[in-house]
Amino acid sequence: MDILQIVIVSIIASIIYIVMKDINPTFAFMIILFVGLIIFMNVIQQITIIFQVIQSLGEQANVPGFYLETVLKIIGIAYIAELGASLTQDAGLHSVSKNIELAGKIFILLLAIPIITAVVEAIINFLPTV
Repeated sequence: MDILQIVIVSIIASIIYIVMKDINPTFAFMIILFVGLIIFMNVIQQITIIFQVIQSLGEQANVPGFYLETVLKIIGIAYIAELGASLTQDAGLHSVSKNIELAGKIFILLLAIPIITAVVEAIINFLPTV
């Protein structure tokens, strides 16, 4: 599914949602959820290609796999949290949406701790000892 197909499917789903939200809000939300999942599953295929390229570049630059794996996990968490927050916000659950965003940020911070530690240690090693 290319971007044109994704946009067309999204526009059609949006029109159906607008028409159906007053008639049957549950069905309207299910359409949006279904289309969102279809788009997400199609985008996942493209993301794997991006991950392979990043991994290849990391190997060429002699970057340890742990760091690349962590960065890719952070990117994945960001996208998944954004998708979940958007879906719950579309359902009218703004507080749940904000909690998903908060959880995503906390998980990203937890994953980033080893990288932050390595950067701080590298800076400390460059500083002259007194």
